Formats: sequence, C-alpha cells, structure tokens
Amino acid sequence: MIRMTLAALALVTPAVALAQDGLAIRDAYVRSANPKTAAAFMVVENRGATDCRLTGVSSDAAAMVDLHTNVEEGGVMKMQKIEGGIDIPAGGEHALARGGDHVMLMGLVKPLADGDSIVLTLDFGDCGTQQVEAALDNDRTEAAPESHAGHGGHKGH
Repeated sequence: MIRMTLAALALVTPAVALAQDGLAIRDAYVRSANPKTAAAFMVVENRGATDCRLTGVSSDAAAMVDLHTNVEEGGVMKMQKIEGGIDIPAGGEHALARGGDHVMLMGLVKPLADGDSIVLTLDFGDCGTQQVEAALDNDRTEAAPESHAGHGGHKGH
C-alpha cells in the first residue's frame, strides 16, 4: 500500500513542481480606499519555457474579483475589466501595478485595515494556479499612483 501511494505521489509531484517552478509572484500588496473595494498589485514572473496567461483571480475576501486595466478615453483615464486574460511570456514578467493592470476586489466581505492580509488564487489555465497572500498597505507610494474612485460606479457591488 505504501509503495502504491509513493508511486502515485511520484507521478503527481513533477507536474506540481513544474507549475510552481515556472511562475513566481513577488511584491504582492493590496490598497483599499473604502470598505467595499480594494485593488491588488504584484509582479508575475514566468521562469518557464512556455507562455502562460493569467485568466482570472479569486478570493474569499470579496464577492467579485476581476482583472482590470486603465484606458484613456477622451483624455480621461477609466478602469475597465480585462477580457481574455493577461499574457505572461516565457522568460518574462508582467507587473500588475497602480495606473495599469491590476486585480480589483469588489464587495469586500469585511473592511480591510492596514496589515490585514488576503489570499488570492491566480488562475493561469494550463500553467496551473498560484496562491499569494497580500497585505493591505495604503501608505505605499509608487511612480504611477491612481485613484480607485472610478470603481464606485460598479453596479451591484
């Protein structure tokens, strides 16, 4: 019985190890300007030889979690949902950063306070999933700050 269990683990472990070795998430953090919404930022690094695509994100911390980006329309920056995902090229990385692509959490289960952490599950389709813990850090500053006030108009949140 033990041999069968070890054999089964040997078959499963390499696939899990490849998924874990191929993608790395660094510098994850969350900002929240109000008790109902938050945004998560991080750098996704693809150390593998295969292109991957971030197709979605989930979290128990919010009723709805989407990938969002900022686009300029008529000289005004607006946020919109990303359809189809975000490509992470083999050997490359993609920053989910303020002023650009990011994870939007709407309908927070509870308001977040500085230092609170949430767990995000990033879905990379054929490249697997990754869990990352991100702490709230509203004091963090970056080169391209943005206001999430534009998210107040989401319907049903």
